[in-house]
Formats: sequence, C-alpha cells, structure tokens
Amino acid sequence: MMTAGNLFCGFAAVLKIIEASLLNAAGESVVMRYHVAIAFILGACFFDLLDGRLARLGGHESPFGREFDSLADMVSFGLAPALLVYQIVLQDFHRTGWIIAFVYLLCGALRLARFNCVAEASKRKGEEEACSSEFYGFPIPAAAGLIASLTLLMLWFDQGERTIGRWKFVLPPVLLFLSFMMFSRVKYPSFKGLNWGSQRSIPRFLIIILILIFAALNYEWMPAVLFIAYLLYGFIRPFLSKPLRDEIEEEEIEEKREQFSTKQ
Repeated sequence: MMTAGNLFCGFAAVLKIIEASLLNAAGESVVMRYHVAIAFILGACFFDLLDGRLARLGGHESPFGREFDSLADMVSFGLAPALLVYQIVLQDFHRTGWIIAFVYLLCGALRLARFNCVAEASKRKGEEEACSSEFYGFPIPAAAGLIASLTLLMLWFDQGERTIGRWKFVLPPVLLFLSFMMFSRVKYPSFKGLNWGSQRSIPRFLIIILILIFAALNYEWMPAVLFIAYLLYGFIRPFLSKPLRDEIEEEEIEEKREQFSTKQ
C-alpha cells in the first residue's frame, strides 16, 4: 500500500506538470500547479521512506516488493522530476533540454537496476544486513526530493510571479550533477539502523519529529536544507571517525556481522 501511494503521488505529479504545460501555453499562471506537483513528489518520498520500514517491521520483505518499489520510483523520482525541470527551463533549450532530462532519467534507471542487482547478490551471499546499511551513489528518492525542494525554494524567491525567474537556470546543472551522483561510488547511509529496537531510538525519534515539525513550518526552504545536507554528508562521511559515524547513523554493522557468523 505504501509503494502504491508512492506510485500514485508520482502519477499525480506528472499530471499536474502536464496541466502546467497546457496553462503556460495558454498564457496563464502555472505556479500553483508547480506547488502541487512538488508536494506530490515530496509525498512520494514520504511513502518511499515508510514502505521498506513497514515491510521489515512485519517481516514481509520480498523480491516482489523490491521490484515494485523500483518501478514506482522510476515514475515518482525519475520521470516526474525530469519532466518538472524540463517544463520549467529545459524546453527553452530544445533538443539539448531533451538530452539533459533523459540523462537524469537514464542514470536513475541505472541506479535502481544496480541497487536491485547488488541487493540480490548480497542476499545470496548472506550479507544483506551489512549491505543494506549504506547505498552506493546518491539515492534517487533523495535526488528527486532535492530537485523538488530547490524548485520550491525558487518559487518562494519569486513569490507573486507567474513563473520562476532567473534562478531556474540553476536546475539544469543540478540535474546533471545529481545524474552523476546517483551512479557514482560515493557511499550514503540508509539510516535503516534507526528503529525502535535500538537503545537510543526514543530520543532520536523525538529529535526527528521536532525537525520534521520545523521543516513543515518552514516548508519553503527547510526541505532544501535537509536534502542538501544529506548530499554533502556523503562527501564528509569518509573523514569522520567510525564511532562518530555510527552515532550519527545509528548503525551496528559489526554486531550484525558477528551474529551472522555465529548463526553460520
């Protein structure tokens, strides 16, 4: 159900972007449609955050769920953001705009395919727990969330205008950079170790709730700050000490590996 909610949000975002295209062609304001499309993309991020956790909580993880999740991600985090940036700015560059949008979509598809292959290979080797603690490359939901939140920030800068102003030209290089980051070898934490079973979960969850409330109250700019912070964390992560990194990410990888070795 959570993955279906993700897919619905992606589908609705695409519809709103198409509506914006038609209204723009008619000379009408499209800002409200952009706001709704961005809300649906961020909503898809929320559903994507929940589906895996609920599956693990109920012990219902499966290859079917992983494949279904990837198909939904292609719509919500691949097609919808590419179409959003194309409608806002890339259509001004004609065929070059097509290529930039497609490169993002292609890298997103490759990122999801690689993730599924790595997950399946790790499962066969019995290393699924250790592997699932981090991602290779920037996750596509985070990339879509960053694009959507940056667009929202630009709409806030140009509040009262019919369209986004000169800030829109930041989006194409950001799209290309995220395309590279999704298929890079930079490691990012999955934060799957953060759950109610860990000793520090209750205070950590309270902090997360406060951050989410603050982000909701400052929705124009705070989501962009959070996604940018996650993007930058991948670059500074290798320079952090292991105890500090484990404290931030709430991971217990070594313990899981020892448990697996004991079972063997």
